[in-house]
Amino acid sequence: MRIILEHSWIFISIFLFLAILLLLCLIRAIKGPTIADRVVAVNMMGTIVMVVIAMLAVYMGEAYLLDICLIYAMISFLAVVVLTKVYSGVHLEKLAKHRNLQQGKKAGRAENIQKETTRIQRTLTKQNQTDEAESAEKASGVEQQKQQMAGNKTPERSV
Repeated sequence: MRIILEHSWIFISIFLFLAILLLLCLIRAIKGPTIADRVVAVNMMGTIVMVVIAMLAVYMGEAYLLDICLIYAMISFLAVVVLTKVYSGVHLEKLAKHRNLQQGKKAGRAENIQKETTRIQRTLTKQNQTDEAESAEKASGVEQQKQQMAGNKTPERSV
């Protein structure tokens, strides 16, 4: 008992340090910018709690606390595995949705380009037809003028 009382300040200081770390991990779990940061913070909190339980077992001299620590470690491990699985499923779903959107945008761009090309081709075809009609009219007009000029020029007959 005397050894425990002499070194109790060491245990108390370690417990305070672990409490501060636990508080910092809690802040990261709440504030964390990504889900991965939150999962890691929760895992770290579970590890700190296991260390606290193990230190209490040593400080108090109670062996059953180590059994509780082992059970807590298994539950914590399973919780992290489940959270990671859920996170990876959500992440993969977001990636698939993002890829579908990107492919849709590319397909949309291709459709828009195709529509624009078709519209331009129609406009050019109409313009060519109009130009051909105008040039045909001009050619026929020139022909008519030539014929009129030729018709007006009657050879002079000498008497």
